[in-house]
Amino acid sequence: MKNILLACGSGIATSTAVNAKITKMLDENGYKGKYKITQCKISEATQKSSSYDFLIATTMAPKELDCPFVPGVCFLTGVNAQKSIDMILELMEK
Repeated sequence: MKNILLACGSGIATSTAVNAKITKMLDENGYKGKYKITQCKISEATQKSSSYDFLIATTMAPKELDCPFVPGVCFLTGVNAQKSIDMILELMEK
Protein backbone atom coordinates (compact mmCIF):
# COMPACT_ATOMS: atom_id res chain seq x y z
CA MET A 1 0.00 0.00 0.00
CA LYS A 2 1.44 3.35 -1.07
CA ASN A 3 0.65 6.44 0.98
CA ILE A 4 0.48 9.50 -1.26
CA LEU A 5 0.37 13.04 0.07
CA LEU A 6 -1.40 15.54 -2.17
CA ALA A 7 -0.97 19.22 -1.39
CA CYS A 8 -2.27 22.54 -2.64
CA GLY A 9 -2.57 25.99 -1.11
CA SER A 10 -5.65 25.30 1.01
CA GLY A 11 -5.74 21.49 1.00
CA ILE A 12 -9.27 21.50 -0.40
CA ALA A 13 -10.14 22.90 -3.82
CA THR A 14 -7.24 22.31 -6.18
CA SER A 15 -6.09 19.10 -4.53
CA THR A 16 -9.61 17.66 -4.81
CA ALA A 17 -9.58 18.17 -8.59
CA VAL A 18 -6.10 16.68 -8.89
CA ASN A 19 -7.05 13.78 -6.59
CA ALA A 20 -9.80 12.72 -8.99
CA LYS A 21 -7.42 12.73 -11.96
CA ILE A 22 -4.68 10.83 -10.14
CA THR A 23 -7.14 8.27 -8.77
CA LYS A 24 -8.47 7.62 -12.28
CA MET A 25 -4.96 7.33 -13.72
CA LEU A 26 -3.77 4.96 -10.99
CA ASP A 27 -6.88 2.77 -11.22
CA GLU A 28 -6.52 2.57 -15.02
CA ASN A 29 -2.92 1.43 -14.55
CA GLY A 30 -3.82 -1.46 -12.23
CA TYR A 31 -3.24 0.15 -8.83
CA LYS A 32 -6.84 0.18 -7.58
CA GLY A 33 -6.81 -0.63 -3.86
CA LYS A 34 -3.02 -0.31 -3.67
CA TYR A 35 -2.77 3.31 -2.55
CA LYS A 36 -4.24 5.90 -0.22
CA ILE A 37 -4.24 9.61 -1.07
CA THR A 38 -4.31 12.18 1.74
CA GLN A 39 -4.88 15.85 0.96
CA CYS A 40 -3.27 18.66 2.93
CA LYS A 41 -2.20 22.30 2.80
CA ILE A 42 1.23 22.83 1.27
CA SER A 43 2.29 24.47 4.54
CA GLU A 44 1.79 21.09 6.26
CA ALA A 45 3.61 18.99 3.65
CA THR A 46 7.15 19.19 5.04
CA GLN A 47 6.03 18.13 8.51
CA LYS A 48 3.91 15.24 7.18
CA SER A 49 6.26 14.06 4.42
CA SER A 50 8.14 11.48 6.49
CA SER A 51 4.94 9.41 6.77
CA TYR A 52 4.33 9.25 3.00
CA ASP A 53 5.89 7.51 0.00
CA PHE A 54 5.75 10.66 -2.14
CA LEU A 55 4.21 14.12 -2.40
CA ILE A 56 2.26 15.47 -5.36
CA ALA A 57 1.74 19.24 -5.12
CA THR A 58 0.20 21.98 -7.22
CA THR A 59 2.85 24.38 -5.91
CA MET A 60 6.62 24.48 -5.94
CA ALA A 61 8.40 21.79 -3.96
CA PRO A 62 8.67 22.64 -0.27
CA LYS A 63 12.14 22.62 1.26
CA GLU A 64 13.38 19.76 3.42
CA LEU A 65 10.92 17.08 2.29
CA ASP A 66 11.42 13.54 3.57
CA CYS A 67 9.87 11.97 0.47
CA PRO A 68 10.08 12.36 -3.32
CA PHE A 69 8.23 15.29 -4.94
CA VAL A 70 6.05 15.08 -8.06
CA PRO A 71 4.91 18.31 -9.76
CA GLY A 72 1.10 18.36 -9.93
CA VAL A 73 0.23 21.59 -11.75
CA CYS A 74 0.10 19.64 -15.01
CA PHE A 75 -2.98 17.79 -13.75
CA LEU A 76 -4.78 21.14 -13.62
CA THR A 77 -3.52 22.55 -16.91
CA GLY A 78 -3.36 19.33 -18.90
CA VAL A 79 0.02 20.44 -20.25
CA ASN A 80 3.04 18.09 -20.09
CA ALA A 81 1.36 15.68 -17.69
CA GLN A 82 3.15 12.59 -19.01
CA LYS A 83 6.39 13.33 -17.13
CA SER A 84 4.54 13.50 -13.79
CA ILE A 85 2.46 10.44 -14.66
CA ASP A 86 5.66 8.50 -15.42
CA MET A 87 7.18 9.65 -12.11
CA ILE A 88 4.08 8.52 -10.19
CA LEU A 89 3.99 5.12 -11.89
CA GLU A 90 7.71 4.62 -11.20
CA LEU A 91 7.24 5.54 -7.52
CA MET A 92 4.33 3.11 -7.26
CA GLU A 93 6.72 0.30 -8.22
CA LYS A 94 9.34 1.11 -5.56
